[in-house]
Amino acid sequence: MAAATTVAASISSCSSNGQTKEKKSTRDVLQALTSDVVPITVQERQVRIEKAQRLLTEQKMEALMLDAGTSMEYFTGISWWPSERPMIAIIPAKGNARYICPGFEEARLRELIKIGKDVYAWQEDESPYKQISVSLKDAGIQSGDIGIEERLRFFILDGIRKEASHLNYTSGDPVTMPCRMIKSTAELALMQKAADITSAAIKTGISQLREGMTQAELSSIINDAQQKLGGEPDFALALFGESSAFPHGSIKPRSLKKGDIVLMDCGCRVENYSSDITRTIVFGGEPTKRQHEIWNLEKKSQSAGFNAARIGAACEEVDAAARKVITDAGFGPGYKLPGLPHRTGHGIGMDVHEWGNMVKGNKQILQPGMCFSVEPTISIPGEFGVRLEDCAYMTEQGAKWFSQTAKSISEPFG
Repeated sequence: MAAATTVAASISSCSSNGQTKEKKSTRDVLQALTSDVVPITVQERQVRIEKAQRLLTEQKMEALMLDAGTSMEYFTGISWWPSERPMIAIIPAKGNARYICPGFEEARLRELIKIGKDVYAWQEDESPYKQISVSLKDAGIQSGDIGIEERLRFFILDGIRKEASHLNYTSGDPVTMPCRMIKSTAELALMQKAADITSAAIKTGISQLREGMTQAELSSIINDAQQKLGGEPDFALALFGESSAFPHGSIKPRSLKKGDIVLMDCGCRVENYSSDITRTIVFGGEPTKRQHEIWNLEKKSQSAGFNAARIGAACEEVDAAARKVITDAGFGPGYKLPGLPHRTGHGIGMDVHEWGNMVKGNKQILQPGMCFSVEPTISIPGEFGVRLEDCAYMTEQGAKWFSQTAKSISEPFG
């Protein structure tokens, strides 16, 4: 039986009166899975800041400067839109976090602050960089290195350097990477919930497949399901037939036909922690021998990558193991097509793509708490592509999956 039919039957049979429900109403019975979600606590954020301060001291940095964005939220819990008006958080190696913000936003910022209390407001006709300089001076920082997190925008750094030229500015990666790359139990639980939601949403999408539907329609169904299940939809890429050979899609419109490969790459967020799952099936009828062969090769490659993920191994070993399966079958070599045109995986956490890429040259050692995808796409231009993607996390005993992996081309969730 085709995968679309198998999964559709299992989902649509869930009816309160024991009768099979119509496919079009499957989404109507979805209920949120997030009633037991526990947000990251202020106490955990304080522990994160303490770790950052230890690392700052070890790296001989005086402070870490954060722009509005993921790292600011990670450490302080404050979510702030990165506009042209700088709003900066500073974590000194010693002392409390402090904030620099537009004067008219001060009251709103103070409502959000849970860690630290010092706010340096600047008015529209004043320089925010002068206030940043004053805040560093008040923290007792007269010289030395200031760590700049990777996403702090250049115009802000340029303004700070001109205002406080007596300080040295360097990459804050040696502080932010070790903090954010190693996930806590609470973070893993949120990522597990996001994965559960995306898995259920993809199943819902499969149950709604119909001949003639567009890729955009399937994307909308899956994102709608992720939202109804309690996630914040992040993306739902749907690719049919030849379009599936493009890892991130083609601009050419495509409607679903019987016998098409259907590739779904989807993710959501729960309390701002991400999921990322891809499934590939065949719609309407028995898959061809060629589709079976490539799907099975992809499964073998993904399994090889996962099995290479061991405590003490380097990230690049995951890529090497997965890629070898594909090149040994005559594809590639390297990134050449047909074959695997990209890295085998990426780190994941609050951002769907974070540090910890599974790629040649990355000597980063796998440690407990690291999270990453394993997704060795096989792209065959002019035919189709197959990608199986699940995210894993490292434990003392080795790697574990967040999602139930695919068992066969007709059993996308085991």
